Formats: sequence, C-alpha cells, structure tokens
Amino acid sequence: MSRGHKQRQWVKPSSAPNSEINVTPLVDVVLVLLIIFMVVTPLLEKDILVRVPETEVEENQPPPEPDAQQIVVQVDKDGVYSINTEQIPAADYVTRLKRMLNSKKPDEKVVFFMADDAANYGKLVVALDGARAAGAKILGMATELPQNAVIQGTTTTPEGAPPTPAPTP
Repeated sequence: MSRGHKQRQWVKPSSAPNSEINVTPLVDVVLVLLIIFMVVTPLLEKDILVRVPETEVEENQPPPEPDAQQIVVQVDKDGVYSINTEQIPAADYVTRLKRMLNSKKPDEKVVFFMADDAANYGKLVVALDGARAAGAKILGMATELPQNAVIQGTTTTPEGAPPTPAPTP
C-alpha cells in the first residue's frame, strides 16, 4: 500500500469579502417587537380601582398675635442666651425654660428664637435642642421683632421708636 499525499487546494473567491451589515434580521426583530408592544399596550390600559383615603386640607393659620406671655430666646454674637431679655447662664437655660413652659397649656408651648447674625450656629442649635428638651411643642425663628411685640422687661414706645429697656431698681 502506498501512502498518498493529498494536496491542499485553495479556491480563490471570485469577489472581495462583503463587509456590509445585513439589516434584514434586524428589521425582522424590530417588527416582531413592534407587534408585541402593539398587542400588549391595550392590556396595560385597564383601570385598577384603588380606594384612596380621604384627606383634609389644612389651612395655614396665621401665627398668634404677640403678647406678654410669649417666650423669646435670643442668642447674641458671644453665644449668651437671653430669655425675654433676661440673660441666662447656659447651665440654667433648660431648667429655666422648662419652668416657664410647665405653666403653659400643651398647645401654647411655643418658643421663638432670635439669633444675632454673627452668632455661632452651634450655639443656636444647642438652644433649639434645649427648648425641645424643656417641653416646647412649637419652635419658631424670628428675624426681627414685630412692631407690636411686647417682651417682658421692655416698655412700649411711640410707633417707629425702638423699645427701651425697663429701668432696673
């Protein structure tokens, strides 16, 4: 037996390779997806009845008129606390405020805060936390005193003039 050698034969293509994308399968897939979405879309439009609880619309009530019983906490640029113009040491702040708030009804436990522009933000936050710990239900920020504000320790003056401190004996 003889061993035969097989020669490899190369077939030379008659044209150059085609490097263009065949878009026919792409168009077929897109058309199938379009048909699927056209069939599914009407099924998605079915209404589902949901019972939503009724809500009450609360109207924003204007803040109460200032009176002599309101508590105004002031923080000056040095971080000193004042309750209605009476300077309070930081250690006594919460206990003094708690004593003042205990005499009020629960819905009247409102404390307003006025901070100097140069006051330390951390001191203001400590004052807010202390008021909340003392039992204040509502905390308010004031940027300036209303014209008709009455703060304990001051006397009223004619309109347009700033209030002056009450004389101390």
